[in-house]
Amino acid sequence: MTQRITGHTRFIAHLGMPTHSFKAPMIYNPYFASQGIDVVVMPMGCAADDFAQFLPLLFKQTNIAGALITMPHKVSAADLLDDMTPAVKICGACNAVKRDAQGRLVGDMFDGAGFVRGVMNKGRNIRGASALVIGAGGVGSAIAASLVAEGVARIGIYDIDADRVADLGQRLQSSYPKLNLEVGVNDPTGWDIVVNATPLGMNAQDPLPLDVTKLSSNTFVGEVVMKSEMTPFLSAAAAAGCQTQVGTDMLFEMIPAYLEFFDLPTTTADHLRAVAQIQY
Repeated sequence: MTQRITGHTRFIAHLGMPTHSFKAPMIYNPYFASQGIDVVVMPMGCAADDFAQFLPLLFKQTNIAGALITMPHKVSAADLLDDMTPAVKICGACNAVKRDAQGRLVGDMFDGAGFVRGVMNKGRNIRGASALVIGAGGVGSAIAASLVAEGVARIGIYDIDADRVADLGQRLQSSYPKLNLEVGVNDPTGWDIVVNATPLGMNAQDPLPLDVTKLSSNTFVGEVVMKSEMTPFLSAAAAAGCQTQVGTDMLFEMIPAYLEFFDLPTTTADHLRAVAQIQY
């Protein structure tokens, strides 16, 4: 079914840079069209230096239903909100914004929940497991927070920005004082779950986020990069015998929660997969 845009159509802005890696419009828009929902997701390239001015102006639009926030704006978006959920407060980042009835900008964060649901739906236990998260930016912070909330026994965090790691570690331990936390470690040896939550893999010349020769075949390896389905990191992990999760799995799992947040008719991840028109 072809989606028609009219003067009645509302839009969800998909904000980030670069836009060529965006997969959300190829999931949301076929779903909206199939259900006759008069909403479209529109990619909008916004440079980091312009974001603080652009987001408030964007929500002056009378037909905006909300905004999806992606790299590199997830952390800076949290500073522009009038209200936020506990998930945003813990991870210090935001990937969904809407305007409430009082005109306030309200934010939530679904990356972590989407990633965790994907892992559990593949039959892997999180409670009592150990998890290493490479990348402490917006998506890495959200995944770490959700893994801890789901009951991992031990978590490791690594980022090339040591201050970012320290800040995330402090926020996690403030909410979970008994948390077994290791910071500054990027050796995957002995971890049950390993996540690449960095942009490494978006470009062909990118190095791998860690030494894949140290991966055990028992390790579950997840990815957040969506430019290609099997990134070089995931391909190397699969070759090592690891169970893997592609970046778009996280997206499929979180979209039902996004739809509820935007007060739109929701659905299941399986239904979204059935109607999606993803291209790489």
